[in-house]
Amino acid sequence: MIQRPMTAVVLETKRLALRHLVSGDEPFVVQLLNEPAFLRNIGDRGVRTLEDARVYLEKGPLESYRQRGFGLYLVSTKAEQVAIGMCGLLERPYLPDVDVGFAFLPAFWGRGYALEAAAGVLAFGTETLRLRRIVAIVAPGNERSIRLLEKLGLRYHNMLRTPEGDDVMLFVPVANQPSDS
Repeated sequence: MIQRPMTAVVLETKRLALRHLVSGDEPFVVQLLNEPAFLRNIGDRGVRTLEDARVYLEKGPLESYRQRGFGLYLVSTKAEQVAIGMCGLLERPYLPDVDVGFAFLPAFWGRGYALEAAAGVLAFGTETLRLRRIVAIVAPGNERSIRLLEKLGLRYHNMLRTPEGDDVMLFVPVANQPSDS
């Protein structure tokens, strides 16, 4: 019998637990990464099978944990211990700072979970990891995520083009925006 590794919770909020993604999370990854909203607003990661999800985890979050000490985390409810999304910190070569990213299953939208998880990740990044600035990117037209970033104290700064050719909006902390004067 293969034992699943014990996974320590990285951080907790009032209602949520965020932990490292591990082998065994592949079914959830396939489900989340193939949601229509994920495909439309974040992009197609080409994850259709459990093997695709294993490769995604190994080359993405697990590699990030090894290299940087942070990455995307699995978000679950504390009460029911149900996986509801991913949220964490990403280092992208085309951004000057680490950014916060999140994606949740639609069944859990509108309950404040994304805001709660992202706020917890931002606090973890600044207080524990001592990151000087955390930014975010969002697809134009993703109004739900734009409103969430604004609630977190981030404001639109400018448009960027990703290496894949996608236009994204860069949001930065209000204190880091240049003044209009």
